[in-house]
Amino acid sequence: MPYRILVTDQIDPDGVALLQAEPDLIVDVVPTLPAEELLERIGEYDAIIGRSATRISEELLRRGTRLRVVGRAGVGVDNIAMDVATELGIAVVNAPAGNTVAVAELLFGGLIAHLRHLPQAAESMRAGRWDRSKLLGSELRRKTLGIIGVGRIGGEVATRAHAFAMDVVGYDPYVGDSRFQTLRVRRAESLDALLEEADIVAVRTPLTEETGGMIGRRELGRLHRGAVVANLARGGIIDDEALLDALESGHLSGAVLDVYATEPLAADHPLRRAPNVFLMPHIGASTAEAQRNVAVDACAAVRDTLLSGDLSRSLNVAAVEGPWSDPWRELRPVMVVARRAAAVARRILADQGARAIQRLTLHVGPDLAGGREALLSAAALGALEDILETDRLNLINARKLAEARGIELAVGENPNIPRTCVEVSMRGTMQELTVAGIAPEGSMPRLTRIGGFHVDVNIGGRPRQTLIVLTNRDVPGVIGHVGTVLGNAGVNIAEYHQARLAEGGEALAAITVDTVPGPELKEKLLELPEVQSAAIINLRNG
Repeated sequence: MPYRILVTDQIDPDGVALLQAEPDLIVDVVPTLPAEELLERIGEYDAIIGRSATRISEELLRRGTRLRVVGRAGVGVDNIAMDVATELGIAVVNAPAGNTVAVAELLFGGLIAHLRHLPQAAESMRAGRWDRSKLLGSELRRKTLGIIGVGRIGGEVATRAHAFAMDVVGYDPYVGDSRFQTLRVRRAESLDALLEEADIVAVRTPLTEETGGMIGRRELGRLHRGAVVANLARGGIIDDEALLDALESGHLSGAVLDVYATEPLAADHPLRRAPNVFLMPHIGASTAEAQRNVAVDACAAVRDTLLSGDLSRSLNVAAVEGPWSDPWRELRPVMVVARRAAAVARRILADQGARAIQRLTLHVGPDLAGGREALLSAAALGALEDILETDRLNLINARKLAEARGIELAVGENPNIPRTCVEVSMRGTMQELTVAGIAPEGSMPRLTRIGGFHVDVNIGGRPRQTLIVLTNRDVPGVIGHVGTVLGNAGVNIAEYHQARLAEGGEALAAITVDTVPGPELKEKLLELPEVQSAAIINLRNG
C-alpha cells in the first residue's frame, strides 16, 4: 500500500521531487491549508512535512491516526508536540545540518554590521551625507567570543571566529571534551564563567524547558560593560525585558537579534526602538542553498522512515554515539539481540506464572556504552510485544509505554561482558530470568544463554520466526519424542539446540521452527512425561 505525504509549507521543489520519484509515495503539496482543514484531513496521511508555519499540535497528532513521521524542513522543532509524538510512536525528523553555514555566516554578518555601523553608514549615504567621522566602529580581532551551545552551528561559528583571530570559549554541558579540543574552543565550566570573560556572546542552544529564559537580568549583569549579545537560535532564551534594560542603561553596547519570543515581532515592540540593536526578521536559514538543503534532508529522512523503517534520524529515539562510522547500522544487529532476548525472557516468565513484569535491566560491555539507551529501547520493545494491542509500538514509544505499565527500566555496564554481547534480566512477580545474546561481526545474531543454560540459537536472518523453549528431564529419547510431536503438527524444525546442567538432570531445548504453531501445540508438548515447561515465542524484527 502506498504512503501518503502532506507538505504544508513552502519547501524547495528538489525536496518534493525526491519524494515524488518514489512509486510508493503519494505527495500532496498544499502550502496554504487552513488549520481547521488540516485537522480534518490529517487522518488521510502517513507523514506530514512543514516548516515553522505549521503547528503540529497534540490535537493534530491524535487525529493523525495513520501518522508515522513528522518532518521539519529546518532545525527547530518547538512547533511540534514532541511528547505526544513520542507517546504515539510517531517519528519526528528534521534537517539539522542543512542551514548550518547560512546561520553561521549571518551571525558574523550581523556582528560586523553592528560593530561597524553599516546600516547607519548606508542610510547616511542614501541621504546625501558623508558621516565618516561619526561612524567609528570596532573589530572582531582579539575579542573573546563566548558560544552557548557547541553543536553543529556552534562549531561552524567557532571555525569562522578563529579566521577573525578571535579567542573562543564555549559552554555546553552535553558535549564531550574531545569536541572542544577539535574545535580549539576553551571549555567554560559554567554559564557564569563564560559570561564573565566574553566580549561577545553568541546563543546557539535550542529552546527547551531548561534553556527558556536562561539569560535574564542576573546573567546579563555578569557580562562586562560594553559587551554584545547575539541570538540567532530561538527567541525566549534571552529575557526581553532584561535585555532592554541592559541596552538602555548602556551596560550592553549592543545586541544582534534574528529570533524573538513571539514572531513576527509586533510593530510596536520595544525592541524596535531600543538603542544599538541590529534586528533581522528571522532570516538565518534564508539562503537559496540552505532552503534546498533542509528540504532535501527532511524529505529524505521522511522517505527512509516510511519505506525502510529507518529511525536513525528520528529526534525522539534514543541517540547513538560511539566509535562507529555508521552508528545505527552497526548497532542494529545488537538491537535485534536485545529485543529478542527480552521477548524470550518475558514469554518464559509468563509461562512460569509471572502475572506482570516489574523490572527490566540491560547490561552491556564498555564497547556498547554509547548505544545503551537505544539498546534499552529495543529491550523494552521486545518485552511489550504481543502484550499491547497497538500497531504503533516501536522504538520511539516502547520505553514510555513500558514505564506506563509499571515496568522499571535500567541499564548498566559490565566490563566482563564480551564485545557486541548484551544481557537482559527480567523480574516478574516471584521469578527472575536472564537471557543473553551476541551479534558477532559478519555473522547472524544469536542467543547464548537462557537462565543457567548455555545455548547457541540463530535469531537473525528472517523478519519473523518462532522459538520454542522447553525444560525437560535429561533422559534418552526426549529429542525424538519432541520431534515427533512437532512433525505430527506439521511444524518443521530449523534448528534444535539441547543444553543441560548435568547428566540426567534438568535440561533445556531451544528450537527454532519455520511456522507459527497454534496454541494446541504447547498442550501436546506438555503431555510428554519428560517435558516440564513449554514456551512458544514469536520473534519479530519489524
